[in-house]
Amino acid sequence: MQVLKTPESAFNKITDFPYSPCFTEITDTVSSEMTMAHYQCGPEDGHTVLLMHGEPTWAYLYRKMMPVLAEAGFNVIAPDLIGFGRSDKPIRKEDYSYARHLIWIKDWFTQVVKGPTTLFCQDWGGLLGLRLVADMPDYFSGVMVSNTGLPTGDHLPSEAFIKWRRFSQDVPIFPTSTIIQNGTTTELDEATLAAYDAPFPDEQYKAGARMFPLLVPTSPDSAEAQANKRAWDKLKQFKKPFITAFGDSDPITKGGDKLFQKLIPGCKGMAHRLVENGGHFIQEDQGELLANLLIQFIKKTQLK
Repeated sequence: MQVLKTPESAFNKITDFPYSPCFTEITDTVSSEMTMAHYQCGPEDGHTVLLMHGEPTWAYLYRKMMPVLAEAGFNVIAPDLIGFGRSDKPIRKEDYSYARHLIWIKDWFTQVVKGPTTLFCQDWGGLLGLRLVADMPDYFSGVMVSNTGLPTGDHLPSEAFIKWRRFSQDVPIFPTSTIIQNGTTTELDEATLAAYDAPFPDEQYKAGARMFPLLVPTSPDSAEAQANKRAWDKLKQFKKPFITAFGDSDPITKGGDKLFQKLIPGCKGMAHRLVENGGHFIQEDQGELLANLLIQFIKKTQLK
């Protein structure tokens, strides 16, 4: 497998993400080793909070949440998925699949994350992170989900998602920062937009970003649709604390919070929140609020 590594110089102008990358060698069943990046802050002996990003962002998305969580005493870990941020980027779209992303993230997780963990996930961070929870529930003490889901292909995707998927394949130049700006309720400054473009010096670095929309199961015979159904069967038995904090301005995942609340036992009695002025990339719009909601959730339910 041929991979690209974004030059570190591409990140030199970013001034509001002061975290040094840590690198882990991971493998899958058919390729040689690749390198996956993550960032850590806060006391390493604190309760672990895992922050998982989605498409087409990287751990930079969590820069407003990380210092708040670290100040509260948590061991905060935020990875860059393969194809994003400082992690390796296979150049062929065919090298990406839902199943391989799961192999990659599981290998990284078992090497890096120790002790009881609270997961916060959004977008593809949920499609992957919730599979981790389903497959390894003993590793997790709680979950907060935002603007995500675990699709099985049994329901037609939203018109907003269908348009997004078509756009992601047809657009000649994949406009990373513009996509993120269009998914927020706030106006992002030029430095922030540049930080989201930084991992992708040119189009050949964007194969992973272009592939993610195609990997979402949209029919029962889609790859991983049946595996997601089995994961739901496990999540329906998940009784540990589970809370939703969806944005009120995200057309792609609108209403998805109700499904979690209905099906997952751990949602019962939780202070679920519909976050005002929260777009799809809710961490940009309401990062500090989300961090404080997460702190309250963990202290009330897991650190008694």
